[in-house]
Amino acid sequence: TPNGLVVPVVRDADGMSFAQIEKTIADFGLRARDGKLTMDEMQGGTFTISNGGVYGSLMSSPILNPPQSGILGMHKIQERPVALGGQVVIRPMMYLALSYDHRVVDGKEAVTFLVRVKESLEDPRRLLMDL
Repeated sequence: TPNGLVVPVVRDADGMSFAQIEKTIADFGLRARDGKLTMDEMQGGTFTISNGGVYGSLMSSPILNPPQSGILGMHKIQERPVALGGQVVIRPMMYLALSYDHRVVDGKEAVTFLVRVKESLEDPRRLLMDL
């Protein structure tokens, strides 16, 4: 917004379709720009997804917003050279960063989650087919 970053809470996202989540976020965006979000809509979150990539961020460590248990930072997609089958090829790459409260989240589960996010971004069919 013109007045800075706001982070409204998408409630019950686990029971929503992708289209419902997208619609909810779009509504929040419009109302945030107009200054019409309520305090209740800004409180009660447990996990944040932050996309600094839209502002050109290449890599950073997202800061946990207490009392939330985790935050996933997504960064700019940029073409980079990678080794694939003994060849150097150019692929779109994006860094992800996960910060979490170790009192609530175990490191093994956090890494497992991050790997699942990576796999889902690399092959979005996984999300639709629940693989």
